[in-house]
Amino acid sequence: MPDQELLTAELELTGRITTASNATFLGSIGEVSVVYKPIAGEKPLWDFPHGTLARREVAAFLVSETLGWNLVPHTWLRDGPFGEGMVQLWQEVAPAQHAVKLLPTEQLPTTGWKTVLHGQDNNGEHVTLLHEDSPGLRRMAIFDAVINNADRKGDHILAMSNGHRYGVDHGLSFHHEHKLRTVLWGWVDEPITEEESDGIDRLSQALSGELGHEVAKLLSSEELSALADRCAELRQTGQFPAPRSQMPAVPWPLF
Repeated sequence: MPDQELLTAELELTGRITTASNATFLGSIGEVSVVYKPIAGEKPLWDFPHGTLARREVAAFLVSETLGWNLVPHTWLRDGPFGEGMVQLWQEVAPAQHAVKLLPTEQLPTTGWKTVLHGQDNNGEHVTLLHEDSPGLRRMAIFDAVINNADRKGDHILAMSNGHRYGVDHGLSFHHEHKLRTVLWGWVDEPITEEESDGIDRLSQALSGELGHEVAKLLSSEELSALADRCAELRQTGQFPAPRSQMPAVPWPLF
């Protein structure tokens, strides 16, 4: 379906995702399945301006596209049955694949995974949070640092059958204050590769041009400036960031 039809053709609701924090609907535009999050269904938050989450999700898609890493499904703003909101292409995940796992500590895989933290479950059993050690998730971890993602839960990473990984639910991003909370801490202090650095440079340069104009329609000037500063900081340090400040380093719940 052409992009113009995705903007103007009727959006028909087909269901609701009741586990979401904000009003989230399944829908269709012709034969295309989508997720629809109306701005009117966003619950007020103490630290993010009310009615801005949908625009943050669209900004995250634009950043992903500029990085060139295809991390976020096509996302846009449009009118719908409950007013303007974020619309995103629905993705069918592979049920047997999981990019993030919480496993008994004595059952951990020996290769291909990064450990994030150890803890105990409700029964006092020792468990470990870990995620895939893959180029795709490395890029997602950098992306989260760039957009200052405050809510990268395990279930916000969609495992596709072809091995690709998408990130979704980026409404709690782009705050001008440090708020990075993520389950993707496995590469702390490791060097950023040349290919990853090239993506950050593309983003930095684009923020001075057309991308900057587009994102300025979605974020405040303070948030746009902080986005550019985070890119510069990553290039200066040349490594994956570590948790900082007194705020929790991981979201809760983890999934």
